[in-house]
Amino acid sequence: MVGRKVRNAFIAGFCGTVVHSLLILIHNRSGPLPGFQPNEDIQRGLAWVVGTEVDASVAWLLSFVNGAIVWGFVFGQTYRFLPGSSPWLKGGFFAVCAWIVMGLLFFPLADRGIFAVKLGLGIAPAVFMLVALLAYAVTMSLVYDFLDRRTAASSGDSTSR
Repeated sequence: MVGRKVRNAFIAGFCGTVVHSLLILIHNRSGPLPGFQPNEDIQRGLAWVVGTEVDASVAWLLSFVNGAIVWGFVFGQTYRFLPGSSPWLKGGFFAVCAWIVMGLLFFPLADRGIFAVKLGLGIAPAVFMLVALLAYAVTMSLVYDFLDRRTAASSGDSTSR
């Protein structure tokens, strides 16, 4: 049962990461906020940590690993404790928590200020990241709930959730 829960969390995290990555790619291509490039911030941070320039593909790969494996696992372990009676609400709550952490920790560490206000783009970067994280977490939550229900139904266990 634990193996199936971890598998479900990974699959859900992967699906959420695909949706999130598509939004970031669309943003990078269409340029509604050209001064806001979170993946470039990740690249710069990695370069600072390792002491040399890091290829953009490494930042994308780490985003997938982080979103699918790390946060997928965390989500799977906390799903039943998240507030809300539906996967929409659970995913939304998870997204807002992640958004607050990113706004208060990641952006200042990337020298963008709290919620990226140093970029001079107003609230647009913060709103964009909230939308991207909502897409990620709600997708992950819907997929996880679906897989969890299938796992419970196939094993005859109504207490797996």
